[in-house]
Amino acid sequence: MPAPFRLVASDIDGTLIRSDGTLSPRTIDVIERLPVPLVLVTGRPVRWLRQLYDQMSDPPPAVCANGAVVYDPDTDEVLVATSMDVELLLDVAKKLRDAVPDISLAVEVEDGRAFWYDENWPMRWESEHRQVRVLTSPEELTSVPAVKLLARSASAGSPDDFFALVSRTLGGLAETTHSSSSALVEISAAGVTKAAGLAWLSEREGITAEHVLAFGDMPNDLPMLAWAGHSVAMGNAHPSVAEIADEVTATNDEDGVAVFLEKTFNL
Repeated sequence: MPAPFRLVASDIDGTLIRSDGTLSPRTIDVIERLPVPLVLVTGRPVRWLRQLYDQMSDPPPAVCANGAVVYDPDTDEVLVATSMDVELLLDVAKKLRDAVPDISLAVEVEDGRAFWYDENWPMRWESEHRQVRVLTSPEELTSVPAVKLLARSASAGSPDDFFALVSRTLGGLAETTHSSSSALVEISAAGVTKAAGLAWLSEREGITAEHVLAFGDMPNDLPMLAWAGHSVAMGNAHPSVAEIADEVTATNDEDGVAVFLEKTFNL
């Protein structure tokens, strides 16, 4: 007998997709036969969804930028966008630049459809994309509202250490989290988390937390996993995620989400 879940929420990277960025045939098959809706809940911006959507026959809605943006692929519409205003960005950027001398910053603007970054930002993807550009001055970074601010440091030590430093520096001024294997911290307006974005979308569909099954692997998934009625950590999850989850499934490269859904829904 399937559990009384009415919605499945899944992180993307390290969770739903394999390490090579693909959805396995098994996972695609399970998604297509899933008897309840699927929602993607990710740190990715809207512009990074196409690579995944192109692998799916019926792309589901997505909670992006760690909860700041809710996106409907059927209409190409941003349903919600919660930005950090210019005053907050100025305050946060000043505190970080004062605390971390070698810090480099970037922002997701235009509801996450564009990316601006400091000249010293270590650009690793999409540098030729027309919506991605290097800033001409530090002041330009805080000139418009942003759904996410990203901070990197080459000298900050481990990802967990850098996250702790940034969190102490900001002291609750904004929401901080991380999901990278490098010293990268993701910053949003206070109260903006994957849980908040998913809760908004679930409420819109008349679904409460107790009927949500959620999957994740990194610290930015913690609020969502704590909010959902039943939480599942991947076999490759960060220790903090495995510690709070109700269950642990196989790794993303072993199709852990599909394995769990097959068992849960008798697929």
